[in-house]
Amino acid sequence: MNFMNTNTLTNGPVVIGIDHGYGNIKTAHCCFKSGVTAYDKEPTFKSNLLIYEGTYYIIGEEHKEFISDKMTDSDYYILTLAAIARELNIRRLTSASVHIAAGLPLTWVSEQKDSFRSYLLQNDAADFSFRGVDYHVEFAGADIFPQGFSAVADRLRDFRGVNMLCDIGNGTMNVMYINECRPLAKRCFTEKYGTNQCLIAVQENLMRQFGVSVDDTVLDRVIRTGTADISERYLNAIRATATEYTAGIFRRLREHEYDPELMRLYVVGGGSCMVKNFGEYERNRVIINDDICATAKGYELLAAQKLQRKGGLV
Repeated sequence: MNFMNTNTLTNGPVVIGIDHGYGNIKTAHCCFKSGVTAYDKEPTFKSNLLIYEGTYYIIGEEHKEFISDKMTDSDYYILTLAAIARELNIRRLTSASVHIAAGLPLTWVSEQKDSFRSYLLQNDAADFSFRGVDYHVEFAGADIFPQGFSAVADRLRDFRGVNMLCDIGNGTMNVMYINECRPLAKRCFTEKYGTNQCLIAVQENLMRQFGVSVDDTVLDRVIRTGTADISERYLNAIRATATEYTAGIFRRLREHEYDPELMRLYVVGGGSCMVKNFGEYERNRVIINDDICATAKGYELLAAQKLQRKGGLV
């Protein structure tokens, strides 16, 4: 049943930042797995049920498989609706004009931003239900920004001298130089070296050593916190593989001319916990932002600033 009646269709657009990750969808206030399972009939378990155009979708039970083109299927559109619903729920809204602020990996932005914007705005409006609440959303527009950079857009004044920004996601690792408070467009790199590849390496090692497959929720906990409620031999094996994988992160950074004596390293994204928990680095030369929602918050900030300059945000 719809229990919220506030309507902002006449009050200007609500800016909602969405970080469309391969592992998780992040907004300024929420994080959930980027899994979508479709059903023709209403499923038995429906705590995260989204209903759109006669199809039932369970949101967040699994991570989405890595694909370089997020517009291959309708999954990210459905996940966008779920993200919007979560943010509108926080604002106690069920009907709103929404301006989407999203992003893409650094080196993919110029090539894919127009098509991704069109993908997100494929409909002028959407009527759907999420978690038993009916929503009506009218799409006012969308902006696409570079991943990673958005997470530090509000603190560029801190980037004096030479700095390397490393954004570690589930599927990719994005690297950018920011020198004297300015991002260098020609020194941006994207690699398929995220937390998912680390989890695959851990599972392969556990199977090789012990002949077992450990549930991903356990591995996620070890990666995020450094520990879990499992036996010491399994925990040590997971830690050893994660440590080796994290060393690989720094090897790749050095391939892009990272030198801790000449620059500072800023690490953001969901995979920053790997560096924090398993990395060997100079603590006074590496800054870790482990706020998984930082990029989505940055998208909102940049989009709001852009709209204000145009006079389109009240």
